[in-house]
Amino acid sequence: MKKFAMLLSLVFVAGLAIAEETKKPVEAPKAPEKAAAPVKAETVKAESVDAEIVAVDSTAKTITIKGEKENKTLNVDAKAHATLKTVKAGEKVTLVLTNNAVTEIKAPVAKTAAPEKK
Repeated sequence: MKKFAMLLSLVFVAGLAIAEETKKPVEAPKAPEKAAAPVKAETVKAESVDAEIVAVDSTAKTITIKGEKENKTLNVDAKAHATLKTVKAGEKVTLVLTNNAVTEIKAPVAKTAAPEKK
């Protein structure tokens, strides 16, 4: 009888241990990691690109430039929108890009021909 009581108590203790293990508190879902800090205006670099204009859409504020394989359409910000109205398809210009948006449109500096030697 003592052996039976001992076995019964061991089963009871083992059952409690298993029950405790399954009662572990559910961890709250972790907060998503913070997104990268927004890039400050000072750290954004402007990129200058010489391009040939294929099309200009003043109402949509976009400009399409000729690419090596395919043409690329770029958004034009408010700073360059006034200049956008003066350029035409076929012109070669220099575009200043910031965050893949055109911030400035300038005509490229014309190369002066070297004087002819006599």
